[in-house]
Amino acid sequence: MPLSLATAREGRADARDAVLDTIALYLHIPFCHRKCHYCDFNTYAGMLTQRAPYVAALRDEILWAGERARLAGGERRRCRTIFFGGGTPSLLTPAQVAALIAAAREAFDVDADAEVSLEANPAAIECGPLEEMRAAGVNRLSMGAQSFDAGLLRWLSRIHTPEDVVRALANARAAGFENVNLDFMYALPGQSVEVWAETLERAIALAPEHLSLYSLIVEEGTPLHEWVARGEVVPTDEDIAADMYELAEERLARAGYEHYEISNWARPGRECAHNLTYWHNLPYIGLGAGAHGWYGGRRYVEAKPIGEYVARVRAATRGIGDATGVPAAAVVEEERIGRELEMAETAILGLRLSAGVDMTAFARRYGRAFEDVFGARLREARDAGLVEEYGGSVRLTERGRLLGNEVFERLLPDGEWE
Repeated sequence: MPLSLATAREGRADARDAVLDTIALYLHIPFCHRKCHYCDFNTYAGMLTQRAPYVAALRDEILWAGERARLAGGERRRCRTIFFGGGTPSLLTPAQVAALIAAAREAFDVDADAEVSLEANPAAIECGPLEEMRAAGVNRLSMGAQSFDAGLLRWLSRIHTPEDVVRALANARAAGFENVNLDFMYALPGQSVEVWAETLERAIALAPEHLSLYSLIVEEGTPLHEWVARGEVVPTDEDIAADMYELAEERLARAGYEHYEISNWARPGRECAHNLTYWHNLPYIGLGAGAHGWYGGRRYVEAKPIGEYVARVRAATRGIGDATGVPAAAVVEEERIGRELEMAETAILGLRLSAGVDMTAFARRYGRAFEDVFGARLREARDAGLVEEYGGSVRLTERGRLLGNEVFERLLPDGEWE
């Protein structure tokens, strides 16, 4: 269920302080079999020999972060969710995953029923290791299926086949996983609406609890960006991409999935609890090479190169190096987020949710009415039919979900939009 700011800590008048008493934990695993040409995440191929020292450093950082994040009275900070992202976290051994989960439970007061997610490649999922990971505490899998078209998978540089996706899901079920997400991509060069429709039908037939559907984005610094700049790849027309998105909305609604966030659909009660932390702009501690975090009013980034990350963690845990304002040991960038920008980011992230921004919760968190802060900025968006009020919330309309950036840029303080 979506997190409620109003009830985050019963009996406390200041909900903004209350939500800071709990965190979500993100652990970045940067290893991949192959770097996809569209990916701008911090990942490395051909470095699996570095897994052992990396996991050792990450475990030490988790324990160190837990000490730094303790409450004023010395109690361990409550942790709602753990998310292994990457990269390809399923390239870790079950024993390595178990060690990191054990460290998290030692360092933080992890909820007994916490959602513990692990991203996986469909080509590398076997029932035996999955059973061990399930026994270690992983209770949600997120698999990057991307497409059911073999040609498009090759174009994406994926190492799996459509058949691998089917087999991986069967293995996950056999291992006891009852909460599985599948990622798919649309608006791929050469992908027709008909091919996309077939992918949707095959995805629905597998009956995952959650589906994440992402439009291909050409990110700077990737090979794909260079190919587009040279005219070797032509991005999909925006109208066709919109047709694909609307088709997904229609088909998934008919199949019983709730469209709870711009790019995410779930069976009732199967929304991703960890990602809801991001969309409610609540604190999370990101640890690992290149990990991002948002904690104590600060946004930060950790060192990206694996060797540098390991060295920084070793130094910090031995009391060497500069102290930062966040519980992360390898920070290379840190930014204090002012109140105006935090309110804007809370509004933008909340508008990604189908339920929108709860105006009562916003006022309780910030001591200011949503309308007083953003009413004038959203006037044009309302007049254009992109935003509406519904049940005490402000949300994007159906048309607004297609043109979200036109709404979001109006909410940021002047000069913040890039």
